[in-house]
Amino acid sequence: MLVATPIGNLGDLSPRAVEALAAATCVVCEDTRRTGRLLVHAGIRGTRLLVANEHREAACAAEVGRLLAQGATIAVVTDAGTPGISDPGERLVAAAIAGGHDVSIVPGPAAAVAALVISGLPTERFVMEGFLPRRGRERSDRIAAVAVERRTVVLYEAPHRLARTLADLAATCGHGRPVSISRELTKLHEETWRGSLGDAVARAAERDPIGEHVIVLAGAPDEEPASDDTIEAFGRDALARGLSPRDAASEVATAFAIPRRRAYDLVQRARRP
Repeated sequence: MLVATPIGNLGDLSPRAVEALAAATCVVCEDTRRTGRLLVHAGIRGTRLLVANEHREAACAAEVGRLLAQGATIAVVTDAGTPGISDPGERLVAAAIAGGHDVSIVPGPAAAVAALVISGLPTERFVMEGFLPRRGRERSDRIAAVAVERRTVVLYEAPHRLARTLADLAATCGHGRPVSISRELTKLHEETWRGSLGDAVARAAERDPIGEHVIVLAGAPDEEPASDDTIEAFGRDALARGLSPRDAASEVATAFAIPRRRAYDLVQRARRP
C-alpha cells in the first residue's frame, strides 16, 4: 500500500494514513530517521523499517516481493508527499504487480499538485517533469522539450540549483514566459512568487534560496498562423531550389501544416512574376 505523507505540516497526516501505517508489518521508506519521527508523531512504535531510496529501490523490490509472498502487509512512504512522484515507489509498485499482489493507495499531499493549483496558471492540462537532468545533452534536450510544451509544466528543483535552472529556462523559453515558484509548502515560511522568467532570474540572483522549490511554468503560447506572403516566399524558395510545383506544394503543406490544395494554390501564386 502506498501511503502519502505530509510535505511539511504534520497535521496533514490523515487518520486513514495513520491506520495503514499502524497495521503494516513493514514500512518501506527513504530515510529511517525521518519516517521514524513521523511514526512517533502518529503514536506508532516498533514497526520494522526497510530503506528504499533512489540507490536501493531496485534491490528493495526483491525483499518486498519476498515479504508479500509470505503474507506481510507493506506500507510504502517517502520523505514527503506521494510515493512514486519524483521519489522512490515506481519500481516497487511494478514489482508488486508483476508478482500478482494487490496495490492500493492512501492518497494525500503532493507538492506538484499543491504548487500547481495555487500558481494562477492553467490547470486543465499539465505535465509533471520533476527534476531536470543536471548536465549535458540530456538536460538541454529536456529543456528544449519544455520550451515548446503547450501544457503547464511542473518541475522540482533543489535550492542550490534554482538560479541556474531558471536561467536555462529563460534562455530557451524566453524571459517573458509566466512562472510561479513555490517553496516550503505547508510550512511556517511557505512562499509562492509569481511573475516572468526574466524577473525570476533576477530575483534568484539577489537572494539565497532556501528549501525545495516547485517551479510551475506556463505552456508555450499558440503560434500565429503564417501569412500567405510568408508561405508564398517559402514556396518561391522551394521552386528556386529546382522543385516542381507539385513537390514544392508538398513541402509547403508539411512545413506549415496546411491543406495540400491551399499549398498548391500559393505555390502557383509564387510562380507569377
